[in-house]
Amino acid sequence: MTKIGILLASTRPGRVGDQVARWVEERATARGDAEFAAIDLRDHPLPHLEEPPGFSGRYQDERTRAFAAVIASCDGFVFVTPEYNHSVPGVLKNALDHVHVEWNTKAAGFVSYGGVGGARSVEQLRLVCGALQLADVTPQVTLPLTTEFENRAVFTPGDHQLAALDTTLDHVVAWSTALAPLRGGDVEAAVRGRLDEIIEALRAKDLDALRRVYAPDVVSFDVEPPLQHVGVDAKLKNWAKVFTIFEKVDYELRDLTVTASGDLAVGHGFGRVSGTLPTGQAVTGMWVRATFVFRPVGGEWVIVHDQASVPFDLASGRGVADLEP
Repeated sequence: MTKIGILLASTRPGRVGDQVARWVEERATARGDAEFAAIDLRDHPLPHLEEPPGFSGRYQDERTRAFAAVIASCDGFVFVTPEYNHSVPGVLKNALDHVHVEWNTKAAGFVSYGGVGGARSVEQLRLVCGALQLADVTPQVTLPLTTEFENRAVFTPGDHQLAALDTTLDHVVAWSTALAPLRGGDVEAAVRGRLDEIIEALRAKDLDALRRVYAPDVVSFDVEPPLQHVGVDAKLKNWAKVFTIFEKVDYELRDLTVTASGDLAVGHGFGRVSGTLPTGQAVTGMWVRATFVFRPVGGEWVIVHDQASVPFDLASGRGVADLEP
């Protein structure tokens, strides 16, 4: 089902935007034609932009990665935004700039509030949406502080605003659904992000983090016996063995290609486990051919199958472990 994020763009103390966002969410969740999820920027305290350009979908800061995962999980957005000094809140612009591919080929609608209903904030947001490949819909909801808020503090919208909100939601859902065939890049970014999580978890020797990346019934064809490891516990047992061998673990993934279609994504490339033994000896490891198959489970892309293979010499029947990609 199409998933729409309702993004609250104000983080100020004493904000009234949370009242507006709840109004939008309550009306939206009664529809039944899409899934709606609240996104509060207070829950994502991003630093002032400290990331390199995010066109690759790979981010250095864990706060950025967490925010990117939330944005990637949505097919469209309703921005609930105030107007500050004829413009958008700085925290919203910062959030928009932190990630890139996760916004692409999705739809955006606007519910704004302020002195003139937040209209000038939306004017600028539409320009930003164009740069982010967000299809902004024409209908919008504007909520003047003088008419829709009692004492400029308590949200009391007129009934006519419901019709405006319904029309906006209609367009956001329709456009988000229509753009679905173009969003292969969203899946690729999510898959690459999950593989980044594996690398970080291996380096940290974090089995709990690894468990979140695999489906409970994952089937793994590894270079170690047996022929297959069935279930996440068997897969983690294999990684736990690696952790006992190495004092420090490293993992490299090279030449990764990701292909996605529908609810299936496949990544393939070359992987290498290396590290340092308890004796201090460095072990470079060997390159293997790595394949990962992903499916969405509970809104997250997880590995349902992976395979590591080593070329072998036909004449001797022995594996060839000294090849470089």
